[in-house]
Amino acid sequence: MPKTVLDSLFTPVAFGKTELPNRIVMSPMSREHCLGGVPDSKVAEYYRRRVLGGVSLIITEGTFIEHEGASAYPDNMPRFYGNDALAGWAKVLDAVHQAGGKIIPQLWHVGAVRRPGAAGPNPKAPGYGPMEIRDKDGQLKVKAMTQADIDDVIAAYVKAAQQAESMSFDGIEIHAAHGYLIDQFFWQQMNQRQDQYGGSLSNRIRFACEIVSAIRAAVSRDFPIVFRFSQWKQQDYNATIADTPEELSLITGELAKAGVDIFHVSTRRYWQAAFANSPLTLSAWVKKLSGKPVIAVGSVGLDTEFGWELWSQPQERHLSKVANISQLNTALSQGDFDFIAVGRALIADPEWAHKIRDQRLDEIVTFERKCLDSLV
Repeated sequence: MPKTVLDSLFTPVAFGKTELPNRIVMSPMSREHCLGGVPDSKVAEYYRRRVLGGVSLIITEGTFIEHEGASAYPDNMPRFYGNDALAGWAKVLDAVHQAGGKIIPQLWHVGAVRRPGAAGPNPKAPGYGPMEIRDKDGQLKVKAMTQADIDDVIAAYVKAAQQAESMSFDGIEIHAAHGYLIDQFFWQQMNQRQDQYGGSLSNRIRFACEIVSAIRAAVSRDFPIVFRFSQWKQQDYNATIADTPEELSLITGELAKAGVDIFHVSTRRYWQAAFANSPLTLSAWVKKLSGKPVIAVGSVGLDTEFGWELWSQPQERHLSKVANISQLNTALSQGDFDFIAVGRALIADPEWAHKIRDQRLDEIVTFERKCLDSLV
């Protein structure tokens, strides 16, 4: 592996009021090991080991904000509210900081993905989304959000961000990707509202901008707000929210004005071109158009692309062989992005970053589906 790859990956970079020793970020990945929504000592050790293995910044798995419709999953996914859960996160925070790393929680609301009976303060709560959805029998599945609902969700995001800062987390990430609530407002297929939150692209991004703006006003100026978004959805890999660079410029420009410090750009393959007639990747376009630092993510170090089928096909082998690492050199050195987020490869091997740095590629543990079954 060329030495320049190491030079690019392991160059210090600013993050808020601090500096990270390298460009490697742990991508947020739900692990379903938080009984009752509370992270325990095993979760703390899981994140600590990645820092000891060379990761400079941890983005936690998605954590639900305090809203009755925020969760769509069993009660083993973490929440970011309640004394018990926050005490658990305090232990995770201490473990990461003592190991020399930085950590930010990913704040999450699933929106229309929720079904009654899922975890949360009110198991009977429906999904919340841009528009109403009923099942074939006419039963309400998703409630069209009123202005009061929108205000409540914004307040819940603000409360979580303030809590994160008061606990001495190093920033926060807003999950606005992959077909969840904020992304549902972006996506025209899911947002057919007739008010100020629907219709034009400017209106469809209004909800996200109001969340960011409210958080920016409630936390310190040097407390980083990271914003994760995607074109693709778990419901539709070919979906887009921006069909042209001009539309992408509108989205990222307004979010930057609202207070986003760093964009986390989720793609299935980080190296692929975003639009026809240009070689630029989505990350490179976002950095060019917004002027903000960018975290790229998407099949880093893998010989297979990301797929949601990974979680539903336990017999299928998905291996994280060292692939595409050499492409990071060119992209980082020419300024296409500033950080690279690594997902499955780090689930399989906590020391992945150090092994890449030391060129011990033959020692890297390959990812398989069974890696998801426990915290290592």
